[in-house]
Amino acid sequence: MPSEEVARLFGEHGARAVGMQQVVEETGLGKSALYREFVSKDDLVAAWVRELDAESWSRMEQALALHEGDPARQLLTVVELAQESVQAPDFHGCTFYNTSAEFRDPAHPGRQEAVAHLDRLRLRLRALAEAAHATDPDALADMLMLVISGLYANAATLGPTGPAGRAVAAARTLIDRHVPRG
Repeated sequence: MPSEEVARLFGEHGARAVGMQQVVEETGLGKSALYREFVSKDDLVAAWVRELDAESWSRMEQALALHEGDPARQLLTVVELAQESVQAPDFHGCTFYNTSAEFRDPAHPGRQEAVAHLDRLRLRLRALAEAAHATDPDALADMLMLVISGLYANAATLGPTGPAGRAVAAARTLIDRHVPRG
């Protein structure tokens, strides 16, 4: 699996901008060891995104478990987790959105992993919206996806205290509007 140093390099500079020689030089991994593990840089990028996907889902499932039985609160929790992530001093945007933007070829393995993560997130939001008896689960899930993507984009460009700071409030308004009380 990719090292923390690879994650730092890709996160700071973008996966496309980092060459394999730079990975070798900055991680201390030997070129032959790196290529034994990863046939190409594309494979390394895909492995990095897969690793972050697994970490992301693990954090999310732990946070959602705190609100078991309250799917409306779990929807808000997903946005709160995104809000927390943009507070990190090394935040450079969402890995999944950044990777899909950097590698536009739909066949690129890193892009495929990133898009798969975002598709799963959308499906998870939809399932939670349905469990919360939202009037239109598809619409609520899509609107929350827009809040999350807007949160990431704004935090990466304007900082976490700009418009991104209002993401949780926006999500709460949407959830209140679409989930009947009862």
